[in-house]
Amino acid sequence: MTAILGAGISGLSAGYYLLRKGRPSPVVILETSNRISGWIRSERFDAEGYVFESGPRTIRPKGPAANNTLDLIEAVGLADQVYPIFSNHVAARNRMIYAKGKLNLLPSDVSGVLKTVPPFTQPLFMAGFKDLFARRSGERLEDETMYSFVERRFGREIADYAVSAMLCGICAGDAKQISVKFLMKRMFEVEQAHGGVIKGFLKEAFIKRAQKDSKLQASSNLAKRAKSENWSMYSLYGGLQTLPNRIGMILKENMVDIRTDVTCEEIVFGDKRIQLIIDGKERVVDRLISSIPSYKLARHVAKQHPALSKELAAIPFVDVAVINIRYKTPNLQKHKAFGFLVPPIENLPILGVIFDSCCFDMEDNTVLTVMMGGAWFEKWFGTSPSEEQLLAVALRQVGEILKINQPPDSYKVNILRKCIPQYVVGHQKRVDGIRQYIREHNLPLGLCGSSYDGVGVNDVIFSATKCVDGLMNECDK
Repeated sequence: MTAILGAGISGLSAGYYLLRKGRPSPVVILETSNRISGWIRSERFDAEGYVFESGPRTIRPKGPAANNTLDLIEAVGLADQVYPIFSNHVAARNRMIYAKGKLNLLPSDVSGVLKTVPPFTQPLFMAGFKDLFARRSGERLEDETMYSFVERRFGREIADYAVSAMLCGICAGDAKQISVKFLMKRMFEVEQAHGGVIKGFLKEAFIKRAQKDSKLQASSNLAKRAKSENWSMYSLYGGLQTLPNRIGMILKENMVDIRTDVTCEEIVFGDKRIQLIIDGKERVVDRLISSIPSYKLARHVAKQHPALSKELAAIPFVDVAVINIRYKTPNLQKHKAFGFLVPPIENLPILGVIFDSCCFDMEDNTVLTVMMGGAWFEKWFGTSPSEEQLLAVALRQVGEILKINQPPDSYKVNILRKCIPQYVVGHQKRVDGIRQYIREHNLPLGLCGSSYDGVGVNDVIFSATKCVDGLMNECDK
């Protein structure tokens, strides 16, 4: 039997891939909470025509991991439920940051790069000139922070207002702590090898022509459609939770045992079997896939493998408050854009605001999502803020920045504890060490989920298929 810890999108996907590839034995999925789908949570209000998303709401359609997700969506029969946002949509073209006391529209084409746009004090193409003439820092580096790398190569303004704001939206993290390998691994490697980013890419282009990677080729009709129609991002009708719900239904129809409200207390690895202590009772399985956060897995293996537990527990996580706000009045939010982010340098208690009703059809409603906390949660809100406190902060910022001062007709306050891992400097080396430990000790344990190889929906689904492939390879030996 194979056990999967966690029924979020990664754990459910792992169950589905085991099913599709001919599972080596029966599968059980064990979930601590009373529901499946993890941090993906869509609350539908069909009568009023809107959706509240407390977690991810859109998915990017480009790249190998993205193609894998589109393949999955088509395979589970949801291709006709996809809600695409095309590249010419205002939510795709227009992204904003709040800086220096006002909302600033970021450049979306070449013309914007050639001129000075607030909050920057010079044209963005000048950052490229800085990279061309900047020297590589001393000896070669193994890793560094996103902020340090971007400041060195492209200047402080890009680091303060572009990259720092972007990380607030992607992982609610601090660019002065997050590893450059989180988002700019290839760029960092080119800089270290050639002494500059642009210089390095130009050199490599002259040395050899870019080869087409077969992994980048769309395999499903849906992935081909996304490419041909030039999608910028997409969701699913009724909210993103439609996907894990459908996967869960398929798993149950195929006799995969999904158990919620269960607690795994300890994992003991034997010679050929794994003993799980579940709600005080012993359960023996042959293989284990963990999609739960690394700090939770750390607790389960601490007695038998303290060194592994220490490394798993060392991956930090942050808390995020997500406040969904709905007004019955349409078009209260005047800016046509995906939303705005707030760079940490502005020292405001929010990470950003998503304009849901600009991205999706919410009928005659204005729907916003305010994101707060992350790496600065305790600084702004302490350890145990009330929902009323968080709502008040969100409404005050919406009033001051967007000039919407009427009370909302409905709202939802979500406090998501330890929801996003932070890939700080040294993260990749730590994860490599964790997997090396597992191999050296011949543990029948596979890892997937957001703790290791990416925090986005595409990343965690892709991690599930790679994990299952590894498991099947071991079974064939």
